[in-house]
Amino acid sequence: MAQGKKKAIRLDRARVHIHSTFNNTIITLSDLQGNTITWQSGGTAGFTGSRKGTPYAAQLATQALVRELKEFGVRAVVVTVDGTGPGRQAVVQTLRSSDIQVEEVRNVTPVSHS
Repeated sequence: MAQGKKKAIRLDRARVHIHSTFNNTIITLSDLQGNTITWQSGGTAGFTGSRKGTPYAAQLATQALVRELKEFGVRAVVVTVDGTGPGRQAVVQTLRSSDIQVEEVRNVTPVSHS
């Protein structure tokens, strides 16, 4: 896929979706309606294989996403967390330690009840 020009998007608030598995952590930035703007993962941070699933890979991917958040002018985010992987806590901690305001963290992991 060719690297295209990014649209000049300006957002005040956005939603960050964290999909954390044991093999990888995918962090997606969307507007409040759910339209995807950009995403980062352990793989885009330069990790391969089993190292993609580590909290450190998730932290570096989040730092790259925070840089993009600032480019889009986002000041506050609502976070939804899906999955039970080791990177989920690292993502939330990295978002909170940045100067982006975390308004809400919601766990949407499906739980089976049999």
